[in-house]
Amino acid sequence: MSRRNFLKAGAVAMGLALMAGTALAQDAIKIGLILPMTGPFTSTGKQIAAAAQLYMAQKGTTIAGKKVELIIKDDTGVADVTRRIAQELIVNDKVTAIAGFGLTPLALATAPLATQSKTPMVVMSAATGIITERSPFIVRTSQVVPQIAGPFGEWVAKQGMKRVVTVVTDYGPGHDVEKWFSDVFKANGGQVENLRVPLANPDFSPFLQKVADSKPDALLVFVPSGVGSQFMKQFVERGLDKSGIKLIGTGDVTDDDILNTIGDVALGVVTAHHYSAAHDSPENKAFVEAFKKANNGLRPNFMAVGGYDGMHALYEGLKKTNGAGGEALVEAMKGLAWNSPRGPMSIDKDTRDIIQNVYIRKVEKVGNELFNIEFATIPNVKDPSKAK
Repeated sequence: MSRRNFLKAGAVAMGLALMAGTALAQDAIKIGLILPMTGPFTSTGKQIAAAAQLYMAQKGTTIAGKKVELIIKDDTGVADVTRRIAQELIVNDKVTAIAGFGLTPLALATAPLATQSKTPMVVMSAATGIITERSPFIVRTSQVVPQIAGPFGEWVAKQGMKRVVTVVTDYGPGHDVEKWFSDVFKANGGQVENLRVPLANPDFSPFLQKVADSKPDALLVFVPSGVGSQFMKQFVERGLDKSGIKLIGTGDVTDDDILNTIGDVALGVVTAHHYSAAHDSPENKAFVEAFKKANNGLRPNFMAVGGYDGMHALYEGLKKTNGAGGEALVEAMKGLAWNSPRGPMSIDKDTRDIIQNVYIRKVEKVGNELFNIEFATIPNVKDPSKAK
């Protein structure tokens, strides 16, 4: 690093640290919500933003006598933009906390800023296991991929499947799905072949042809939220829906937001995940009804519940701190437990990561709509990569 750049970096770090102290004294509680509101992951941003706004509409906009303001910023899904916006929110807007983060690279790019400025950072979407280890100021309310993929590997093995091919998107969460499903499945006697698809402009056709040639018992797929329609289209075009190869996956591929547009080809697909819009509880029924009413009939997905619960963690933490941010707010969010629309959940006081149920679901038709219907529950799952 040149002397000029070194001095510039030092000035930014000092500025962030100074502004963090100033932010604590503000009359307003400002929450900066950084999301991909445009670009290929727009669905993620819109779901989380809508859920955050719904939570505030239901719970009010005052905590400890201070006005709560939500500042929504579009990072277009680009990590450099995310980092720049986070810096502006911390330094210029003097936010109490930053939140959102639709993809792993976006969260990782921002983590150093949270540490330097001592700004709480609530991850409502990004799911790679290592994220919370990159800053002591990160709290997560979405999911941790190993807590989904690991238990699913064991469940699949118990169903008598012996050979599985995994097809995952080639970035952090995909690598986690590949590793944790494969390791657990093999430990239970299974055989696995792993394939990775590029994150940008994915074409699944050549990978699906390899699956067809391999003829495994099942194909396990992971794709980012919103990409499931493209995968399923190519799955059918290759004739794999009639091949006898079972299609299984993490819940992203049958995302509630796009499930009805995928159509009947999704019927029977078995997935593991932490949330379904069809989850049978009073809390979820009320959440789905309110979300649809506020968003022209849009069905909430797992991104929405991550945003809704992220706002709950912030609100409850801020009540404990009398509206203060910084280290006190992070400490206040550790160990929180509540009944979410997804079911019982808590924030691990040691890892600041999510503890929640994992559900095994099958796509079924209810009336004229498709839903992920839960039929088995693995309760209170921690991130196995941190449980050790």
